[in-house]
Amino acid sequence: MSIELKMPALSPTMEEGTLAKWLVKEGDTVKAGDIMAEIETDKATMEFEAVDEGTIAKITVAEGTDGVKVGTVIAILAEEGEDAAAVDAPKAEAPKVPAPKEEKAESAPAPAPTPAPAPAAKSDDGGRVKASPLARRLAAEKGVDLSGVAGSGPNGRIVKADIDGAKAGAAAPAAKAEAAPKAEAAVPATGAAPTAETKAVWYDESIPHEVSKLSNIRKTIARRLTEAKQTIPHIYLTVDIRLDALLKLRGELNKGLESRGVKLSVNDMLIKALGVALEATPKCNVTFLGNELVSYHRADVSVAVSTPTGLITPIVRDAANKALSKISTEMKELGALAKENKLKPEQYQGGTASISNMGMFGIKQFDAVINPPQGMILAIGAGEKRPYIVDDALGVATVMSATGSFDHRAIDGADGAELMKLFKELVENPLGMIA
Repeated sequence: MSIELKMPALSPTMEEGTLAKWLVKEGDTVKAGDIMAEIETDKATMEFEAVDEGTIAKITVAEGTDGVKVGTVIAILAEEGEDAAAVDAPKAEAPKVPAPKEEKAESAPAPAPTPAPAPAAKSDDGGRVKASPLARRLAAEKGVDLSGVAGSGPNGRIVKADIDGAKAGAAAPAAKAEAAPKAEAAVPATGAAPTAETKAVWYDESIPHEVSKLSNIRKTIARRLTEAKQTIPHIYLTVDIRLDALLKLRGELNKGLESRGVKLSVNDMLIKALGVALEATPKCNVTFLGNELVSYHRADVSVAVSTPTGLITPIVRDAANKALSKISTEMKELGALAKENKLKPEQYQGGTASISNMGMFGIKQFDAVINPPQGMILAIGAGEKRPYIVDDALGVATVMSATGSFDHRAIDGADGAELMKLFKELVENPLGMIA
């Protein structure tokens, strides 16, 4: 009997995905464990493995198709001994379209009458225009011709409000009401598509441009960051940190690790420092859940990595108790997988806090958006030579700025300040994080 291969749920939040690429074709034989397709989820591009042996009889969803709901049949697998050519593709369920209503005059609701434009205010005998004394005086001052102004008062009488809205020297046409000006379109929501009416407001079509469809990853980023800024009250705390001791220790450690092919980065050491600081200040290693607060007993640090399809945060588990060499090795592996969109869900889902380093781009300082449901994120700026007080004297030191963004519903400013103080101490005295 043939087997239906369905779009799998490759992450807990996945409701639909994009069938990015088929790695097999109809007629190919597969066995359990063979990679058959690449599927783009809301987090990454993942491989779809065969779980049975057989022959690909039908491919029912073409590669490049997006919005494929979880559970949709994407291919048919013919079992051993079954004629693949005789296997029929499942019939697509016909879309449910409401039956057309019979056009019966007695049952069809009468259309609402279109209000006629208000006529210019004239007297019953076609003589003087009906207008209040104040309206007449204002019209004379503004040079407005009352004969062309539509009155909004009783029986079409022109009142002050009608004159206030009239332009000097130009009367509103009596036979045709002027169309109301279009309201400015709101900023598009995630997933919204511009209509003919809103395109001109959202962007200028006269400028050379191209419009591309959002990837599932970019949609998820947009949704989650919007949620974070709208629902999480952020508090930002910034410290300046001297890096000279950390840079010196890094150089010494790399000499000892050279034979093992390991080269520590500054970011590897900052991940370790954040992990140690989080375990030492548990009030910052939390998640806010409305009426409950989750306090974690381990620091799993999510590390922001930029990829061609968007930002993703692979996780260094138990960063406080992991050797620097191990953190460095893991980050190289995770970073490579992230850039190829090959991360597994367990490699990027979870985490108790995040770190985002933009120092390599020369960014001096920035405020990062919290990655929900985490309670904080640390934003790292560039290390640079700055005037600095060294041993009570003005000197020059390598200094970076670090800003912690904290969920103020769960973390008080004093607790956030304690974490930032400890993080600064660990970086400036780095032996404390590896002792």
